[in-house]
Amino acid sequence: MPELLVHSSIRDIDADAWNALAGSEQPFVRHGFLSALEDSGSLRRELGWAPMPLLLREGRQLVAAAPGYLKTNSHGEFVFDWAWADAYARSGLNYYPKLLIAVPYSPVTGPRLLGAERGRLAASIRQLVDRSKLSSAHLNFLTEPDAAALAHDPWLPRFDWQFHLRNPGYRDFQDFLDALSSKKRKNIRQEREHARRHGFDIVWKKDVDLDEADLDAIHALYSDTFDRKGNTPALTRSFFSHLRERVPGALHVAGAWRDRRLHAVAVFIRGTHTLYGRYWGADADYAGLHFELCYYQGIEHLIANRMRTFEPGAQGEHKIARGFLPTRTRSAHYIRHPGFRTAIRSALDREAQSLRHYRAELDAHSPYARKEG
Repeated sequence: MPELLVHSSIRDIDADAWNALAGSEQPFVRHGFLSALEDSGSLRRELGWAPMPLLLREGRQLVAAAPGYLKTNSHGEFVFDWAWADAYARSGLNYYPKLLIAVPYSPVTGPRLLGAERGRLAASIRQLVDRSKLSSAHLNFLTEPDAAALAHDPWLPRFDWQFHLRNPGYRDFQDFLDALSSKKRKNIRQEREHARRHGFDIVWKKDVDLDEADLDAIHALYSDTFDRKGNTPALTRSFFSHLRERVPGALHVAGAWRDRRLHAVAVFIRGTHTLYGRYWGADADYAGLHFELCYYQGIEHLIANRMRTFEPGAQGEHKIARGFLPTRTRSAHYIRHPGFRTAIRSALDREAQSLRHYRAELDAHSPYARKEG
């Protein structure tokens, strides 16, 4: 019989064994990325995070794993269940702690049930919730195979939309522009011109080109921008150093420089086929610069490196006008309380209907030129 082992840190797990299950295509579930979050102090208990990685063993063989966390709030997840927590509280029940299977602060689709034994791992996760008397388990931003393994009772499937750009084989940025409607092409050219007028040198750097002073500047811009928006900058300075060292080739930045000073930056994570836009920071508001660094530089990088997909981050209908189209994201939820499970299933059915109508409305505003014939 398979045995589920519950750990309190990714550091307790052999990196090679974990990575053999995680694969190499997406960096977020690699041992190095997850350990960088832990060792940098970015996952603090006062912020609601307690690492709880799971291993499924059969005899001495590791057959499956999952990046798990015991959560005492719902911050940093991007699949919103605040209303569920409120309903529990009104009923005098505890929603927290709950079990989250995801990558902290990363609304990025990727493998969550690592290894070939998805079904048995999912069953073990549910048994863990029952045995530990947790309220629920939540598996966020699932791949299609993971979602399929959880598409049955008592799991509750859920979906939403993000905005991604697919590269059908564009030759260059102009080729991308030519696929858009004339109005969208004009608007993008205007935005890029606004960004150029600031007189910055736009420079891409990858991990091996970033020294400690660069990382200091990147983190300072990231933190200041979060602070000014009233949000908590959860990632510590040392996270960026750990990421550079532990996940080689993943960290890339597009920065706006003047007189050797970094004034704005977009931080990207590179997978094998996908570019992920992650963090943004600037020391002031510069017209057009956010779009230039976070979107247009990313599109150019995608095309130049013959990558397939650009995922610029969560939310943002404004991305449609810049070539990004709605793409389904998936999650699955196990609610231990039978009555709440039934109520939440009904709420999700209504939510799904609304989201399908929303998608139809978005499709009516495609930025791409209509094909004749």
